[in-house]
Amino acid sequence: MKDRILFSVLLILVVWTLDTGSAALADAPLKAFVSIVPQAYFVKKIGGDRVDVSVMVGPGASPATYEPKPRQMREISKAGLYFAIGVPFEKTWLKKIAAIHPAMRVVHTETGIEKRPMKAYDRHDEGNRGHHGKHRPGIKDPHVWTSPPLVMLLARNILTGLLDTDPAHEALFQANYKRFINEVVDLDAALRASFAGKRDAAFLAFHPAWGYFAEAYGLRQIPIEIEGKEPKPAQLKGLMERARAHGVKVVFVQPEFSSKSAELISREIGGKVVFLSPLARDWENNLRKAAQAFKEALW
Repeated sequence: MKDRILFSVLLILVVWTLDTGSAALADAPLKAFVSIVPQAYFVKKIGGDRVDVSVMVGPGASPATYEPKPRQMREISKAGLYFAIGVPFEKTWLKKIAAIHPAMRVVHTETGIEKRPMKAYDRHDEGNRGHHGKHRPGIKDPHVWTSPPLVMLLARNILTGLLDTDPAHEALFQANYKRFINEVVDLDAALRASFAGKRDAAFLAFHPAWGYFAEAYGLRQIPIEIEGKEPKPAQLKGLMERARAHGVKVVFVQPEFSSKSAELISREIGGKVVFLSPLARDWENNLRKAAQAFKEALW
């Protein structure tokens, strides 16, 4: 009799432990990876505490040249979701990562966005207001997250990925998504008002990371380099002439890139170099900071 009682108690304890463990596992946050830091902001805004987000290309690193660390390759095996955005790093590594972890869902958040071709400065285009640079064949600008209207599309794709993976928390995701979209709409309205009356104002950017931002708010980005290809002496001279013609006094540089050419140009035009990264974690405040920097450079 005592043995039967002891067995029954042990059986109840085992079942209770299994049920408790299963419930805890089911309620555990989704493990997700993103390519760049601003994406973590978007995913957390929509997923909230239901999503544990890790970033592949961390602060200070370039999405164009990054290679994953062994630690990250181990951690990603626990992830159920990967939110891609189309940065160069993904062309080399995303297929490899997906092949190693076939159960992981890959969400291409840039789906539905028509990417603009990256443009290099061409002095022969000067004076032709319909063209502000020569298109680089096959090179599309990946910096879609610098445009609030495009972030609304990114957010929709993030929401879809979360709903497909964790439909039980649809109400939470939908509520967070609507709140975030309202924040983006307010930001977009503030930026439009900020740049009213400054259409076609030009600014110099060492790395052309702000093209979508410029497009959204009627500005004109003049790039110094594309994909690490710095301008030749004749192009550099043309850039300086163009900067002087437009009254440009500031050259924007990402902290992730060399500023040598930018410093040379800034000296020649009697201006200064301003460091501004599109890869900051606090996306909204970073865009407000960027807008203020552009205003100070253009006014």
